[in-house]
Amino acid sequence: MIPPAQLRTQAEALAAPLPALLAQAEHLAASVLPGAHGRRRAGTGDEFWQYRQATTSDWGARIDWRRSGRADVHFVRETEWQAAQAITLWVDHSQAMQFSGHKTRPPKAERARLLALALAVLLLKAGERVGLAPDLPPRSGRAQLDPLALVLGTPPLSPADYGTPPASALPAHSQAVFLSDFLGDPGIVQEVVGRAADRGVRGALVQVLDPVEEDFPYQGRSIFESMAGGLRHETLRANDLQMRYRARLAERRDMLANLARLTGWQVLTHHTEQPPTAALMWLWHALDGAGGHRK
Repeated sequence: MIPPAQLRTQAEALAAPLPALLAQAEHLAASVLPGAHGRRRAGTGDEFWQYRQATTSDWGARIDWRRSGRADVHFVRETEWQAAQAITLWVDHSQAMQFSGHKTRPPKAERARLLALALAVLLLKAGERVGLAPDLPPRSGRAQLDPLALVLGTPPLSPADYGTPPASALPAHSQAVFLSDFLGDPGIVQEVVGRAADRGVRGALVQVLDPVEEDFPYQGRSIFESMAGGLRHETLRANDLQMRYRARLAERRDMLANLARLTGWQVLTHHTEQPPTAALMWLWHALDGAGGHRK
């Protein structure tokens, strides 16, 4: 039996990251969209949103004749979409995501978790349903933020060198965000995203990288070892590998871009030395666009 003092120490150590991560996420969300509420999208509803110019596909009953009478063109009165969207987040917890090229930069996993939780804050405030793959289904409301913060604040560290999104089916016609370095098996990523797209799922891929993974600044004798220790390579001339490494990284980025183009998803590369605000803003607008209702 664990002594009470030891149990308390372990519990406090386990809970310590949670308020800090949640506070960071809420601060980041507020700095990007202060006071954000609903994501305004055209669709079925009662609340007026905007007028737009009529097209040949609009039937006569949709035309607002009073508004059109004040102009030389016809206008359609659009209402705002009122159905909540389901958005599933997946954050890579593999060993490779624990990497940081410098003590002043956060590990890739830390940045990915912050972006995921800040995005969840924004989406839940907007009335959407948010979940975390593979075990936390999408739900709405402030109460969903606590389990999201718990899982993201104390994630189970995978023993694998690289992570891949879970193969479990996403809700049809929903949205998804995958945050990873995407340096693992590309075939699994292509399969999971392709299967999701076949079910009408749209979303975004955020590739989180440390700057040294882009630059490959190594020279002379070097030993390269994966974070889990499963891969190891020693060379006397690391600089000779630079061009080949950068070419392989470019191939991986092209794969992600082609996958996004084929499936209707969007893709972003985010570096850990960059402030997270731009990436969060990109995600907010990417999900609006993925839903097909971007203003």
